[in-house]
Parts: sequence; C-alpha cells; structure tokens
Amino acid sequence: MKKALLLGATLMLAAGTVSAAQVKRYPLPGGSTFPIASAVEVDGTVYQSGMVPAPKNPKAAKGSEAYWGDTQAQTLSVLTRIQASLKEKGLDMGDVVKMTAFLVGDPKHGGKLDFAGFMKSYTQFFGTKAQPNLPARSAVQVAALAGEGMLVEIEVIAVRPK
Repeated sequence: MKKALLLGATLMLAAGTVSAAQVKRYPLPGGSTFPIASAVEVDGTVYQSGMVPAPKNPKAAKGSEAYWGDTQAQTLSVLTRIQASLKEKGLDMGDVVKMTAFLVGDPKHGGKLDFAGFMKSYTQFFGTKAQPNLPARSAVQVAALAGEGMLVEIEVIAVRPK
C-alpha cells in the first residue's frame, strides 16, 4: 500500500512538472489562418514545423520544375527559410539538433530522391568552417508533398543555448 501511495505521489509530481513547462506557440507568418503553428517552443526547445520551398520562378507554370526548381534549389530555398525563421526567434542553424528531410523522388532520377542535390545545399549550412555544428538527421523519400512539384520539406528541432 505504501509503495502504491509513493508511486502515485511521484506520478503526480511528475505530472505537475510537465504542466509547469513553458510553452510558446509561434503563428504562421503573414496572418495565415492555416491550422498549424510555425513552431512551438517548450522550455527552450523549438520544434519548427516542416517548411517547403518558395517558388524559384513564380511566373513559370505552377507545379513545374521551372516554378519550384530541382532538389538542390528547393533544399537551398527551404534551408534559407528555416534559417530566417530561427533568426526571428533568436536562434541560428548551429542551434539545430535534429532534422528530418522529406524528399520526393525526382522523375529525372528515375523516381529516386536526388540525395546528391540535397547534400549540395545542406553542406552550405552544416559542417562548414563558419558553422560546424551537425544535427542528428533523417532523410526519407516520400510519395508526394502538399504542393504539386515540390520535392523537399524539412522540419527541425533547435535548442536555445544556455
């Protein structure tokens, strides 16, 4: 009985600790009403929602490679957007501890993801002399993303330095 009471008290204390966490939700930019947060921060850890590329050429046919760019161009666009989002929150790419990259198979590569193109842009942000911090990372091929012709979506987790 005493063990059960002790366990119950321990669980209640743990639950109280969790509920006392500092949570901040960042809205999507531009007053968007899409029902997700741009990011959520819990006690100094920022969970950045997946970001997709900006159009490379908005005048090109929507959904085309000319509109979005190839994997390398899309990765550069996404990482640049992530960098800007983190900067708005007082963070930088060196604070990223985990990344998940969702890559669509490229028709020019027989439907396989263009990992080399992804890495050409990735290595401009990570593992450089100016920014040597490397995140834990997963890169997975997915069937499709929300926008026709998009090949890259990336989400990151960043931690505020203490």
